[in-house]
Amino acid sequence: MSEDGKAVRGDRLPLDAEREHLIERAARMFYAEDRTQADIATELGLNRWQVSRLLQEGRDLGIVRIEIVPRSDRLPDLEARLVETFGLRDAVVVNHGGASALEGVARAAGQYLAGLKPRPQRIGVSWGRTMAAVAHWLPEGWGRAAEVVQINGTVAPIPQSGHHNDVAETFARKGGGRFVPLPVPAMVGEARTREVLERDRIVADVLDLARATQLLCFSLGALEDSALLLSGNITTAEQEGLRRAGAVGDVLGRFIDARGRIADPRLEERTIGLTLADLKTRERAICVVTGADKRDVTCGALRVGLCNILVTDRTMAIHVLEHAHDR
Repeated sequence: MSEDGKAVRGDRLPLDAEREHLIERAARMFYAEDRTQADIATELGLNRWQVSRLLQEGRDLGIVRIEIVPRSDRLPDLEARLVETFGLRDAVVVNHGGASALEGVARAAGQYLAGLKPRPQRIGVSWGRTMAAVAHWLPEGWGRAAEVVQINGTVAPIPQSGHHNDVAETFARKGGGRFVPLPVPAMVGEARTREVLERDRIVADVLDLARATQLLCFSLGALEDSALLLSGNITTAEQEGLRRAGAVGDVLGRFIDARGRIADPRLEERTIGLTLADLKTRERAICVVTGADKRDVTCGALRVGLCNILVTDRTMAIHVLEHAHDR
């Protein structure tokens, strides 16, 4: 107790009307008038330590309430849970759903790539509808003349769909850099054909460059309506075989099951591009994914560490977290 009988809490002065008024004055000058603690101390006849204590007491008592209002639509709590649960380097989760999810996720991915520091000198990218959307939302001048390497083979043109083979070129054009294509099919008819093509000097040089690239950006493919099926790289019978084998989708054209394992080794032997093992060793392997048809393949990819940065939407984030420990 103080000499006048008022309760004293620790080293603070008694909280009476006069002190409460002092807290309000200090808080108003600091937060509303943007004055320094030294200025406030001079005006109130205090020292800086006493002003700091007043401001802290104002927060403790609720006289000062600090509200953080995010200007973006990102969901940091879900991002933190994804990082912790799957051991990711980073995560971006946007509060989008339904028809707007692809646009929101692609825009977030474009902003994320443009904000990387230092700016990348080289990036490896895949193709597909999601990656085309990312390329669309990349701002002009996003890269400092970055070299853009295609990391998996292409597919034959699909009627009314022009997004598959121009993603890396768009990345390079917007970044003022150089485009390095991988001029071979994503999947060939026989394993020995792949072996011959990968020994070709031009193809081998691109693959070596892709394997040396530490920053990759790619998406995942659904099993149903797969671009590899629509383009003729795999047959309907092979797709049925993938279903029976438990395949849930593809990563760079390599079909995996829900546990992240290769579903059909015979198709794997016919696939050209970076392997799943290559993805696990990159400094930054950025997976951009959205859509209900890609939930299982996303779970599988996360379970075995095929990416260390995930860009997705709220619905996908909640789903993979709920199923993180499924057997």
